[in-house]
Amino acid sequence: MAPEHAEAVPSGPLWERDAELAAVTGAVDALCEGSSTGGLLVFTGEAGIGKTAVLRQVRRIASGRCTVWTARGGETVTSVPFHVVRQLLQPALVSLSAAEAREYLGDWYDIAGPALGIARPGGRQADPQGVVDGLVAAVSRLVTLHWPLVLVIDDAHWADQESLRWLAGFAQHLDELPVLLVVAHRDDEATGESARHLRTVGRAARPGTSLATLTAFTPDATAGLTRATLGPEADDPFCREVWAVTGGNPYETVELLAKVRGAGTEPVESNAAALRDLNAKARGRGLVATLEGLGTEATRLAWSAAVLGTNITLRLAAELTGLSAESAAHCARVLREARILSGEDDALEFAHPLIATAVYRSVPAAARTALHGQAAWAVTRSGRSAAEASRHLLEVHPDDDPEIVEQLRRAAREHLAVGAPEAAYRCLDRALAEPPLPETHATVLYELGCAALLTSPNGTVAHLRAALAMDGLEPGARIDAVCRLSQALVHLGHVSEAVQTIEREAARLEPGPDRLRLQAVHYMWEGIHTGEADALERSRVLREIAQPLTGRDNSERALLILRAFDAMTRGENAELVVELCDRALVNGRLAPGLGWTDTEWSFELLIMLGGSYLFADRLDRAEALFGEALRIYEISGWSGGHLAIAHAFVGYVHRRRGRLVEAEGFLRESLRLADRVGEELPMHWDAACMLIDTLLCRGHLGKAQEVAERYHFGPPYPSTLILPDAQSVRGRLLLAQGRTKEAIEELEAASHAAAETDRYNTVLAPWQLLLARAVGPRDPRRARELAADARRQAERFGTDTAIGEALRCAAALETGPRATSLLARSVAYLESSPGAYEHAEARVAYGIAARDARELTRGLALARACGADALAARARAVLREGRGLG
Repeated sequence: MAPEHAEAVPSGPLWERDAELAAVTGAVDALCEGSSTGGLLVFTGEAGIGKTAVLRQVRRIASGRCTVWTARGGETVTSVPFHVVRQLLQPALVSLSAAEAREYLGDWYDIAGPALGIARPGGRQADPQGVVDGLVAAVSRLVTLHWPLVLVIDDAHWADQESLRWLAGFAQHLDELPVLLVVAHRDDEATGESARHLRTVGRAARPGTSLATLTAFTPDATAGLTRATLGPEADDPFCREVWAVTGGNPYETVELLAKVRGAGTEPVESNAAALRDLNAKARGRGLVATLEGLGTEATRLAWSAAVLGTNITLRLAAELTGLSAESAAHCARVLREARILSGEDDALEFAHPLIATAVYRSVPAAARTALHGQAAWAVTRSGRSAAEASRHLLEVHPDDDPEIVEQLRRAAREHLAVGAPEAAYRCLDRALAEPPLPETHATVLYELGCAALLTSPNGTVAHLRAALAMDGLEPGARIDAVCRLSQALVHLGHVSEAVQTIEREAARLEPGPDRLRLQAVHYMWEGIHTGEADALERSRVLREIAQPLTGRDNSERALLILRAFDAMTRGENAELVVELCDRALVNGRLAPGLGWTDTEWSFELLIMLGGSYLFADRLDRAEALFGEALRIYEISGWSGGHLAIAHAFVGYVHRRRGRLVEAEGFLRESLRLADRVGEELPMHWDAACMLIDTLLCRGHLGKAQEVAERYHFGPPYPSTLILPDAQSVRGRLLLAQGRTKEAIEELEAASHAAAETDRYNTVLAPWQLLLARAVGPRDPRRARELAADARRQAERFGTDTAIGEALRCAAALETGPRATSLLARSVAYLESSPGAYEHAEARVAYGIAARDARELTRGLALARACGADALAARARAVLREGRGLG
C-alpha cells in the first residue's frame, strides 16, 4: 500500500502490510459486531521491522469504536515486577475509587490489588501463581466495564517476568471475553522463561491469520516508499541502493530517507554512494555521534531518559542531570527535532526502541551507575516505595553501604508481599554483594534462601547452608532456617540428607520447644521416606515419645499427627489412629499456627493428618480437612502446588467414597495445576497415582494408560511415600492390561518394600490382595497364604473397608458355597463402610455367585451411582443373559 502523500513518512513501515492490516481490521470488526467473544493477534519479527507501526495502526483502526489500552516493555525495566500489566490497566485503575475497585474485583481484590498497586499487601508472602490467576480474573472483570476492549502490548520480549506470566495465562481465556489482545515482540531476543511464556501466547494464536512474522521490504516496496518520500524523480539505481543499504528494514529505510530529505540530497544515482554514510548516522555509533553533536546538555538529558526507561518525565530527567527547567525544555526540543525523542509537553519517550537501546548502551559505565544511583535517591525522596527504587539500586556498584542493604531488604519484602519472589531474590542477592554488616550477613542469607524456596530449591539449599554456617541468626530464625533447608532437600528428593540436617541441629539443643519442633520435623521426613534404614526402631521411638503427649502446643500436636500417620501406614488399629488424630486438634479444628497457609510447619504434616483419617475410614473428617485446604488456598490466592495437592486429596476422598466421576474431575484439575508449576514434581506422582486408580475403578483402562504414559508412572519411584501405594496401583494397571508376569514382578517388589518398612495397611497398599489373585491360577497355595495374611492385617486394622476387601479377595480364590458365603460377609462389611465402589464390586460379585437377580440389580444401581462403567456393564450383561438367576 502507498501513503496518501509524500510527507506521510511515518506510514512508511506500513508498505506491504496489507495482510496484517486486513487481519487487524477483521479482528476489530468482529469484536465490535459481537460475532466473536475475543481474539488474539501476535506480530513477531526482528528489530525495526515495523511491529510498532502496525500496533499504531491497531490503535487508529480501533479508535472511536473500542476502548484501547496500551503498554510497552522496556530493556531497562525488565526487573520491575508487574510493570507492563500496570501500564496496561492504568486507564482503568485511575478511574476507579478504592471502593469501586474492591466491588469490581471482589474476592480477587486482596490478591491482585497489591500487584496492581491499588491495595496494600497483606502480612504474608503471596503465592506467585495465585497472584497471576488473580490478575487474570481482575482483567476479565475490568473488561466487562470497558467492552469492546483492545489491549495492545509492544516489545513484549522486554516485559517483566510477572507480566509475561499473566499474559500467558490471560491468552488462554480470550474465547470467554469481549477483548482483542494484540502483542508484538522480537522472536529472537526472548530467552529462558520469557521465551517460554511468549511461546505459550503464540500457541493460543492461529498461524497465518492471527500469528504473523513481519518481513523486510522488497526492492519494489523500497522504491515505492523512496519515491513517495523524496519525489517521483528518485531514479532506479538510487532506490536499489536504499534497499541494499537498509536490507529492506522499514525503520532504517524511513530514517535514512528522512536524513536524505533533511540534507536536501537529490535522489539520483550519482548521490547513491552517500547513502551508507547517512545510514550509519541513524544507528549504533553513528547515532551516538549524532547525539553528541547536539551538545553536552542534550546528551545528558538523553542519557537520563535512557536510564529512567519508561514513564519518563522532563522534570525527573532534568533533576537527574541537574538542568534547569528552561534548559531541559530546550534540550528536549532539540532531541525531538533530531528524531531521538518524541512525546509532548512534560512526557518523553524515545522515538524507537532501537534508539533507546543505543543511547543507554552509549552511556559511560561510571556515568550510568551514577545516574541509577541518583534515580534511586530521587524515587525514594519522592515518597515512593523501596520496591520502586530497587531497579536502580540493582545497577549501583557495591560500596559497603549498610543503608543500601536495608533498602534492598525492604524492597525484597515488598516484592514477596505482592507475589514477585524472583524480584525479591534479585534484591537480596544484590544486598549480599554490598556486602551486609557482619551482624546481619547471616540474616540476609536466610532471607535470600526463603525467597528462593518457591522458585529455586537448589538456591535455597545453598543460601541456608551458608547462613547456618555463620553466626548472627536469631534462635527462632535459625530453627526456621533448618526446617526450610530440610523442606527444600525433600523437594529435591534428598530425604536422607534432610533427616540428617535435622538430626545435627537437634543434637545442639537442650530439651525444650525448639528441640521438640525439630524432632517432629525429623520424624515427618522419615515418615514419608520409603528408604529409611530402620523403620521398626523409628516407629518404636515415635510411639514412646507420643505416648504421654497431650497436644498442649503445636510441636506436641505435630508429633501426635506423625504417630497417627505411622500407625496408619503400618496398619495398627484404626481406632487408635483416629484417637491420635483427634488429640492433635483443638475442639475438632486445626490449632492456630498449624493451618494450611501457616509457614512454620510444612503442609506435608496436614497431608499426613488428612491421609490418616482418609485410610482409617473417617472420610467425613478427611473431607472436611481437605475441603478446608481447598477453600483457604483459593481465597488466599495460593493457586500453585498447594492448590494442586488440595485438589488431589479432595478428589481422592471422592474416590474412596465411590464418587468416581467427581473424583476424576478433581484429580485432572490437580494435574493441570501441577503442570503449570513445573514438570515431574512430587505432586505429579500422587495425583497421577490417584487418577489411575480412579480410572481403573471406572473401567477406563485406555485413559488410565494415557495418564501413566504422560507422567512416566513406573519405576524408578521417588524416595517419598505416595498415597495410595504406587506399586500396588501400577500392579493393578498391569493386571487390567493382561500383563500378568509384569504385574507379579511389580507386586513382589511391593512385598519386599513392605517387609523393609513394616507398612502393611491393606487399604493404602493392597498389594497382597492383588498379588493373591495374580498368582492364584498357578500357585493356589501361596495365593491363599497371601489372602490369609491380608485378612489378618485387615482385622488388626479393623475398618469395614479393610475387612470387607480382604473377604472379597478370599472369596475370589474359592468356589461354590464357600465363595458365596465369603462374599456375603464381604457385602455386610462393605455396606457399613464409606466405600461405595468397593460395596458395589462386592454386591455385583455376590449377586453373580449367589445367582440372585435382586442382589445383582442392587449392585448395578450402586455401580451406576458410582460411575463405575465397566462394573455396571458387567452386571447388565449378566442380568440380560439371565441364565441361572433367581
